[in-house]
Amino acid sequence: MTPTNKIAAGIAGIAVLLGSQLYGDWSSRSTADARAKDLEVQIQSNRAADAARISELAMELELVQNRVGVTAADTQSAQKLAASARQEQIKAVAALKQTLAENEKEHAKAVDSLREESGTKLEAVRQETTTQIGAVTGEVTNVKTDLDTTKTDLAASRREITDVRDSLGRQIAHNSDEVAFLKRRGERDYYEFDISKKDVKRVAGIRLGLDRADTKAHRYDLTLQIDDNKVQKKGQLVNEPIQFLVGKDRVRYELVVNSVDKDRIRGYVSTPKDAGAPAALALQQ
Repeated sequence: MTPTNKIAAGIAGIAVLLGSQLYGDWSSRSTADARAKDLEVQIQSNRAADAARISELAMELELVQNRVGVTAADTQSAQKLAASARQEQIKAVAALKQTLAENEKEHAKAVDSLREESGTKLEAVRQETTTQIGAVTGEVTNVKTDLDTTKTDLAASRREITDVRDSLGRQIAHNSDEVAFLKRRGERDYYEFDISKKDVKRVAGIRLGLDRADTKAHRYDLTLQIDDNKVQKKGQLVNEPIQFLVGKDRVRYELVVNSVDKDRIRGYVSTPKDAGAPAALALQQ
């Protein structure tokens, strides 16, 4: 029920009540005048109160009608704004979908291009790797062949050195008498030396210098100047042969120290017979 209907119903109820009261007053006026006066006063008071209430209700009704009008206008404006927002949202979603679709196409193209490029590069790398592996395999084969050859040559060289050492070892002289005996055999030339510390001597075309002599351990340190090269021998034992190559023809010399004294060593250098002439000349120098 609307406020207007409620007010009308209230007014109608009031009218009925007033009619009932008036009827009662009329019927009982003869017996209760005093009561009638009281009732009349009460009726007038009620009428004034009802009039005031009706006026208040009318004002509230007008205020409610104004509020309802404002709310309706606001609701209509809000509905328009909501409809406009929906349209903007629909447009934005459509634009976003289109952008995503275009980006997806571009991404698919880029991926396809990248796959194709990667496949081409991978194939090129595979071919290059295969070629390099083939080349490395060939080089490894060559190196293996060279290594086998080197091993064979090295084994032959070791055998030759061993044979030479054995041959020379059997001819090592341990003192001057044995050196004289080897000289008489005439298989090699022998040149004896007696060197003090810090004294450099030229023997058989090479220079010898004593660096240290250890009489207790029977060891010594020696510097050899062979051609243009200096070679140091440290911690050598007495009667231990030192072999080295001399000259362009790489002639094999052998040096043996027979005794180690304080700051002094004595021994000999042996050379092949074909090196005897220059060696003798050098010894005289």
